[in-house]
Amino acid sequence: MRARTLPHSRLRSSGGNPIARKALVLAAVASLGAGLLAGCADDGDNGDEGSSSGGGKGKTTITLGLFGTFGFKEAGLYAEYEKSHPNIKIAENVTERNENYYPALVNHLTTNSGLQDIQGVEVGNIAEIVSTQAGKLEDLSKVSGVNKSSFLDWKWAQATTSGGQTIGLGTDVGPMAICYRKDLFKAAGLPTGREEVGKLWAGDWNKFVGVGKQYKAKAPKGTTFMDSPGGLLNAVLSSEKEKFYDSSGEVIYKTNPAVRSAFDLTAKAAEDGLVGAQTQFQPAWDQTIANVKFAAMACPPWMLGYIKGKSKPDAKGQWDVAVAPKSGNWGGSFLTVPKSGRHVKEAAELAAWLTAPEQQAKLFGVQGSFPSAQAAYSSAEVTGAQNEMTGEAPIGKIFAEAAKASPVQVIGPKDQIIQQGLTDNGVILVTKGKSPEEAWNTATKTIDNNLEK
Repeated sequence: MRARTLPHSRLRSSGGNPIARKALVLAAVASLGAGLLAGCADDGDNGDEGSSSGGGKGKTTITLGLFGTFGFKEAGLYAEYEKSHPNIKIAENVTERNENYYPALVNHLTTNSGLQDIQGVEVGNIAEIVSTQAGKLEDLSKVSGVNKSSFLDWKWAQATTSGGQTIGLGTDVGPMAICYRKDLFKAAGLPTGREEVGKLWAGDWNKFVGVGKQYKAKAPKGTTFMDSPGGLLNAVLSSEKEKFYDSSGEVIYKTNPAVRSAFDLTAKAAEDGLVGAQTQFQPAWDQTIANVKFAAMACPPWMLGYIKGKSKPDAKGQWDVAVAPKSGNWGGSFLTVPKSGRHVKEAAELAAWLTAPEQQAKLFGVQGSFPSAQAAYSSAEVTGAQNEMTGEAPIGKIFAEAAKASPVQVIGPKDQIIQQGLTDNGVILVTKGKSPEEAWNTATKTIDNNLEK
């Protein structure tokens, strides 16, 4: 979902489903994390020399098809590249919503026409692209300057085929932490220091829910421990190696004990009144941020930008960030280079440069998109990063550790459909009076119907 995903983040995906919409909504608002949810592009003129895509006389115009806000232009990276490559002109064609971008991208890849020189792909769609469209895309591992060891192992693996072809270079990731309101924790008698808080639930999501019960015992009136059932379920599942598909590509979400355990844990938290009765990224949920109606939430880097965009001015410095019970990832994107592009060599070189550790560090410093290149984690832009919502919290260090510890997770082509079914047609129903079993049955029926379409 960028603001990409956010709605960076950077989430999410396939044709028109609500998760993709959520991710894209984020992109519009998030100033930090904006790179996570970028999406597909409108068709644009690939031409050179004075073309409508921004070419200049005698220059080669490289076009990028993106969704949401990747942040390259905003961070000044295009201008920097053009300055060092005077014969290159860069033009991006942006579609706001990945739900509109991705179906068009699949159509262009299928017909091998209408493609930009570089195309962005959201993490929720990368498995489908790898399994069905790899033959239409360049192997970027062979491009000069690209170093596999610079990237997180699991990020590199997401865009690599079983035959070893790497068709996408990671732009950003969404390592998971827990953002919490220090004032509400204090009012409920809980510790407020981030290290103490992290120790309360270290290693176990059940402990996290247990802290929620402690919070409820003395909670300020009208508040819940966590923002939403969907937020809790997504956080728990993001830390599992296998969730909806197994390594052979089979759908296993109904038989995977980890999925049912996460669903039941979330449903029980909803029954006990520990989570808000809201669906994330909807107007009513936004108001719970503005009106301080919950104490904690699952929090990738881009979520800080969303919090800022929805909070009142007096919220600055009231938040802090603690390590999550288990490391996981929510969000991220890739750059791919179609073989049928007009400027394949030049596009591959630009994609390699935009995703190099130095550029990813700059992008984080300006836009908040957290690097997928682990080689950037020692840079000053990451180690010294702070955010006005969380004060002196060393967010760069916290998110870097979470990114390095995140599991290599199996991603399937319809992950977003399954995820959305479990959250928006599943655990949310428990807050509306349905039993956990009724919620599970409704979710699985909805998901299976959508998978058959």
